[in-house]
Amino acid sequence: MAPPILKLDDIFLSFGGAPLLAGAGLQIEPGDKICLVGRNGSGKSTLLKIAAGLVEAQSGEVFRHPSSTVRYLEQAPDFAGFNTVQAYAEAGLGPGDDPYRVTYLLSHLGLSGDEDPKMLSGGESRRAALARVMAPEPDILLLDEPTNHLDLPTIEWLEGELQKTRSALVLISHDRRFLEKVSTATVWLDRGTSRRLERGFAHFEAWRDQVLEAEELEQHKLGKSIEREEHWLRYGVTARRKRNMRRLGELQTMRSNYRGHKGPQGTVQATVSDAQESGKLVIEADKITKSFGERAIVTPFSIRVHRGDCIGLVGPNGAGKTTLLKMLTGQLSPDSGIVKLGTNLEIATLDQKREDLDPEDTLANYLTDGRGENLLVNGEQRHVTGYMKEFLFQPEQARTPIRNLSGGERARLMLARILSRPTNLLILDEPTNDLDIETLDLLQEIVAGFPGTVILVSHDRDFLDRTVTSTIAPAVPDAPDGRWIEYAGGYSDMLVQRKGALEERKRAEKAAEKPKTQQATASSSSKVKLSFKQKFALENLPKEMAKAEAEIAKREQVMADPNLFTRDPAAFNRLAGEMEKLRGSLTDMEEEWLALEMLREELEG
Repeated sequence: MAPPILKLDDIFLSFGGAPLLAGAGLQIEPGDKICLVGRNGSGKSTLLKIAAGLVEAQSGEVFRHPSSTVRYLEQAPDFAGFNTVQAYAEAGLGPGDDPYRVTYLLSHLGLSGDEDPKMLSGGESRRAALARVMAPEPDILLLDEPTNHLDLPTIEWLEGELQKTRSALVLISHDRRFLEKVSTATVWLDRGTSRRLERGFAHFEAWRDQVLEAEELEQHKLGKSIEREEHWLRYGVTARRKRNMRRLGELQTMRSNYRGHKGPQGTVQATVSDAQESGKLVIEADKITKSFGERAIVTPFSIRVHRGDCIGLVGPNGAGKTTLLKMLTGQLSPDSGIVKLGTNLEIATLDQKREDLDPEDTLANYLTDGRGENLLVNGEQRHVTGYMKEFLFQPEQARTPIRNLSGGERARLMLARILSRPTNLLILDEPTNDLDIETLDLLQEIVAGFPGTVILVSHDRDFLDRTVTSTIAPAVPDAPDGRWIEYAGGYSDMLVQRKGALEERKRAEKAAEKPKTQQATASSSSKVKLSFKQKFALENLPKEMAKAEAEIAKREQVMADPNLFTRDPAAFNRLAGEMEKLRGSLTDMEEEWLALEMLREELEG
């Protein structure tokens, strides 16, 4: 085993109240790829800053190898003195480092390097900071939420870069899939102390549950031991006084340990307030379009959203996800086409920028809308402090200004407010940002079990796979041109379908190329034409496609009956299976017809 290049041992830190860190440790060896996990407020970021030398522990041992280089991803980069992003990023290089690395990283992070740092958005600032810390390829790279503000293609690129980097890594992230792909070891920060698992994040949750179960068992055993000792003291035969005093001292120690045991922080317990059921058809968009100047954001796009659907929107930053979402929910009018909203809609929105929060407002005032100490949840009057406890806020935080909350606590507060109000249409724009894993689990359960309709924008692949019933994504993922496609299932399902469509397109192109080759080898006097079979297909495919569309429409009409599944689940499942086959067949016919039509135009042109 290689000696550590950085070691934190028995770290203690308190900010006046209960200790934030009490005996925590972290050991980094060359090549380590560690994910640092724990609840919001457990001290993860603080421990990382101690490792980076930005915060000093009140006690404990900190060792850094004298020759090792350490880079820490800043949450709020300081651009003072830099006229361009390129200059800022290059300032992180050391002697002998390759300046091209900065250009390479900025390009893949969506920046040219010529940007004025004063004009950057929060997300662009984060990307510039990421390029600065990664460019030198340091011995130790400390990354706190590196995927925040990154789109899916960039997150997947970053995964590849970190997997092959020579730097030792310590990562904090809420993105499960990202941690699973990059980490090879896990450090769990819990109640001020740390535990290490020599396996990646994919194995963390099962291990954590085993640790907590063993701890609960030990507490149970300690309680039984205390009962036995107390019984001996009361009823046992009197022994030598010295021995009695020893056992009495041991009992006092056991009692102290039992009372002083600090159990794990609870989990959020919440349900969505019931609202009146919406109509069966929630949203109908027919050939809607949107452009800004000459740039097409949405070209003719149609969709029908039914009650109970959970739809995810994915795509690169700037592709138009938020624009499409606003059009579908009636917040933005399309340039052309029609959007119809269904009846009895009660809409609740979790905004990506958390703009609904006034930093000077208190938690209690925000939750009650300034209407005293109570709020109405599912028709029942609840005291605000009792309701706050369900979302892991302490009663004394009721009068705390929102500005004092962490990013994760702010997200949890907005979630608490949304869930207290009757809703049947949830609009979630990047809902997973800043949430810890346990709160993510809660949000996943809420979305998956929500009786109404959900539309969400997210870059969290694991969350999408666990919740959505269909995914809307750009037709061209690397260069969005305004065309959007709805795929059945979650993010992974979408990738499979895209791959299948790409392979089918390649086969069609290959088939189309064959006559070209024949044309090239034929005599110049001969003229290549479509074969009889190709002509027949070109003429008849539109009729077959129309039949398939009619069959799909028939089944959609039958399945629109809200009582069908309850009355006859077998019929519902049969129709759903038939619909899937018909849609697949329709897609195949459309692609075949398009390839043949392109071939016809080439031959006749």
